[in-house]
Amino acid sequence: MTVRVRTAGTVHGVRAAPGHEPRGFPWLLLVTAAYLLVQLALVLPRLNLGWDESVYVSQVDPRIPAAYFSAPRSRGIGFLTAPVLAVTGSVPVLRAWLALLSAAALYGAFALWRPLIGPVRCALAAALFAGLWTTQLYGSQAMPNLWVGLAAVAAVACLQRAALGQRRAPAGVFLAVAVATLMRLSDGVWLALPLLAACLWHRPFRRPPLVAAVVGGLAAGALQWVVEAYVRWGGVLHRLDVSSATEGGMGLRWAGGALWRSLDGPLLCRPCTVPPPPLAATLWWLALPPLLIAACLTAPAYRRTATWLPVLCAVGLSVPYLFTLPYAAPRFLLPAYALAALPVAGLVTDIAVRARGRPGRGRRCLTLTVLCLLLGAHMGQQFAVFAHNLRGSEHTTRRYLLAAAQLRKGGLHEPCLVTGTQAPPIGYAARCASANLGGNNRSITLTALGERARREPVAVLVTEGSPAPSYARHWRPLTLPGTGLAAFVAPRTTP
Repeated sequence: MTVRVRTAGTVHGVRAAPGHEPRGFPWLLLVTAAYLLVQLALVLPRLNLGWDESVYVSQVDPRIPAAYFSAPRSRGIGFLTAPVLAVTGSVPVLRAWLALLSAAALYGAFALWRPLIGPVRCALAAALFAGLWTTQLYGSQAMPNLWVGLAAVAAVACLQRAALGQRRAPAGVFLAVAVATLMRLSDGVWLALPLLAACLWHRPFRRPPLVAAVVGGLAAGALQWVVEAYVRWGGVLHRLDVSSATEGGMGLRWAGGALWRSLDGPLLCRPCTVPPPPLAATLWWLALPPLLIAACLTAPAYRRTATWLPVLCAVGLSVPYLFTLPYAAPRFLLPAYALAALPVAGLVTDIAVRARGRPGRGRRCLTLTVLCLLLGAHMGQQFAVFAHNLRGSEHTTRRYLLAAAQLRKGGLHEPCLVTGTQAPPIGYAARCASANLGGNNRSITLTALGERARREPVAVLVTEGSPAPSYARHWRPLTLPGTGLAAFVAPRTTP
């Protein structure tokens, strides 16, 4: 690729990337198209709604009663899914919609970095992030973590572009921080903190409009969560207490080991007692901190801020998952990975550029070959993990559909209620309400459950081979072959 170079421009100590954007091959568009193709060809035909997705989607689906919405959750994902669910309840249509949105967001977020790091580094960063198995698996799912990551990428870019004098960039900071906070309140806070620290510490960002944009975006994104805290939980502090209890008791602890063990799955490691994956499969994760340090130490002057600021925000977004939660999930660090891809892409590109400029054809070829082999091996390993976890998710969601179909055949028709094991996703698939008597999603009392059973069909789900709960000992047993579950149906639900 031929790149025309000019002197780097500087505004208030922040520099743009040297050279105009080349009119060559649109690498970022190619990355985006490949990412969209993976979603449409592999995820869309195979994956139904998962446990958390059923909770999020039921909040805005007019056809299904809303599942219990626990205190830690935020409702931002509903804004993305509501337009489709207002028209159809088709899961493939919903998946296609989210795949298109996530691909467009991937392109838009990383395209903002073109004037800061150049188009090649920008495309490579997008490829590194899109190539992760978690990014591929969650691109078309109704889950918040990917969207927080892309919003964080956009927020950091807009902050730097604002320092370059772009008038609309503060509005971009406001919007991106608001989106991240709306998707997941805690992540929005941990994104805003390093951004505010940069605004107070780094002179080019020490401008009232930028501070106002960060604070205003955080406030706008948190508004709905705060209002709901007073409406449902009697205040923000009480909702935070309930959130901590729901998460298993948040406090100062080291969770990095759990994140490492769950790096290749399971999708939820709670409690995280699985054996660690093979060391070779986790080398990229263990190498990430040294790579980020090397990127910060070797970045040229024009890209120095564009290197340390994403690292700072990635560290901030990692803090709650590394030091507070008692469990792990691979998707938790998606926002940190999205930001970390930028300095890593800069470091890799710099190594390749230096290799091309060195004398000696053999050394150049060796360096470039090693880089290509390492990147290819990483991408191949990530795709293999993606395929494995996609098969597991497909099996799980098909069990939900099978259980729902057998419940309907056994007499559950709307209005109806499902409680017990895996109640939210199976209830959603059966077009029933869901509720539980205990656990993190306790949302009904035994008295209320008995009253519901007298008015409408009610079933309790248990693990196959388990006895009926005491209140359902006289309910009709219903086998659910192929699901690993059994059901007990209240007497009035006999078909």
